[in-house]
Amino acid sequence: MEPLNPISMEQPNGPSFKIEDGHIVRWANWVFHLKADARAGLVISRAMVRDSETGELRSVMYRGFPSELFVPYMDPDEAWYFKSYLDAGEFGLGLTAMSLVPLNDCPRHAYYMDGIFVASDGKPFVQQKIICVFEKYAGDISWRHSEISPFGSAAREARPKVTLVTRLAATVGNYDYVFDWEFQTDGLIHIKVALSGMLMVKGTTQQNMDDEVTNKDKMTGPLVSENVIGVIHDHYITYHLDMDIDGTNNSFVKVSLVKAETLPGESPRKSYLKAERHVAKTEKDAQIKLKLYDPAEFHVINPSRLSRLGNPAGYKIVPSGNDASLLDHNDPPQLRSAFTNNQIWVTPYNRTELWAGGLFACQSKGDDTLAVWSERNRPIEEKDITLWYTLGIHHIPCQEDYPIMPTVTAGFDLKPVNFFERNPILRAAPILEKDLPVCQPTA
Repeated sequence: MEPLNPISMEQPNGPSFKIEDGHIVRWANWVFHLKADARAGLVISRAMVRDSETGELRSVMYRGFPSELFVPYMDPDEAWYFKSYLDAGEFGLGLTAMSLVPLNDCPRHAYYMDGIFVASDGKPFVQQKIICVFEKYAGDISWRHSEISPFGSAAREARPKVTLVTRLAATVGNYDYVFDWEFQTDGLIHIKVALSGMLMVKGTTQQNMDDEVTNKDKMTGPLVSENVIGVIHDHYITYHLDMDIDGTNNSFVKVSLVKAETLPGESPRKSYLKAERHVAKTEKDAQIKLKLYDPAEFHVINPSRLSRLGNPAGYKIVPSGNDASLLDHNDPPQLRSAFTNNQIWVTPYNRTELWAGGLFACQSKGDDTLAVWSERNRPIEEKDITLWYTLGIHHIPCQEDYPIMPTVTAGFDLKPVNFFERNPILRAAPILEKDLPVCQPTA
């Protein structure tokens, strides 16, 4: 492959974000607390966004972090059946975080933060440069529109999308996980995980797919190289999202799209879609298995904070990376990871319920998980609630994944819905040529 020329984003006036007291990040209309945690890795707390209409700093989320990461391998062999891992609870996403490489893990203008943890002997130690913060511009557009008048003149408006990224990379055994929280000026938060590293592989006598396979040497994944099987496996990352939409008086609402049929002679159309809202009363009302042909939106709202039009202020979770676990619910790995039985859970806030796989994950039996807590079916309407979302990825390895995998990403969004009175970035100024540095040749 021909080498690419270097690319660098310049900031002639310096970064637009500020970091106060080592942890409080201020950028554009956002303020939040950022820290490294031994178990969760990257933790965002007290995320607030400024309302451009009123100037008010409004709360969105009290705390958010990856609560657990379940990785089951699909091989029942005696030497493999036990290979299922809870990476956060058993190893720690912060304890396994590696120092980030400038220019490669993060761009040249990134700001770096250390992590301070406690070792097994009780002594503190510093893991240097495990978090980076940087502004990102990838040529994307924040908003645009064009109009052509009857006289042929055109009006064009567009704004570039600049975002703020916080990043941590953990190397848990053979896998590398890059955790991003990306903040946008329109109030959206994009949460993303990128997966790379080395496959966990198994030896085989088979050198080609045309070779015969004996019962003893049965395939539990594709050949990725001669005598090497890439064992099929899954990744499930469950996020703890303690939402505080304008405070703690919050409710969870499922907004379903439902087909309605027109009456004979009413319209040339035969059918249309309408939205039906259902406010979850208890935990079981809010347990969601995503279905392609049952489309819905999932809102966390504050029913006591209404817009000028009477809509409750809220944020919605925009799902993606929705692969679901296909394991038997009584399979031991699935029992201890029953938090992956649904993509969405909602629980009342409880400061002891932080870890979806239980407080003590090592050799756990599944008796202290998110699924067990939710059996109490506690009320969640107009309460301080916690939203749990699970990203799921099935991985059938291929030759391109060997020996080092190109990154694969999965993520989801937290997006404002009737939180603002209108598009909050309409007043954003365009970038002009005069705002950019001019390079002059040296004499």
